[in-house]
Amino acid sequence: MTEITRYGIGPRMSEAVAYNGIVWVAGQVGNPGDDLTAQTKTCLAEVDRILAAAGTDKTRILSAQIWLADMADFPAMNAVWDRWVPAGHTPARATGEAKLAAPAYKVEVIVTAALA
Repeated sequence: MTEITRYGIGPRMSEAVAYNGIVWVAGQVGNPGDDLTAQTKTCLAEVDRILAAAGTDKTRILSAQIWLADMADFPAMNAVWDRWVPAGHTPARATGEAKLAAPAYKVEVIVTAALA
């Protein structure tokens, strides 16, 4: 793949951009008002959806960045993540605490994956 391919193109950003066999997925957030567990599930479902649109899946994720509004939520987020990520396909990952785009957001997930 030598062309840049954009998925979910919006006026400010695309949901993902693929180039040279790699797809970068923009940060995914949950539904404001949901608890951390529900927001994490929503984030990961969106990652699945976007990766599928690009022709790949979570077994090909190379790296993940996870931002939490409160690191006290780390164990709850990990509980959802551990059920979602396929055994033997865990990516390189970093998790940190950050002030997210809106106070109602508790988690944001960003991934980079290899195309199939």
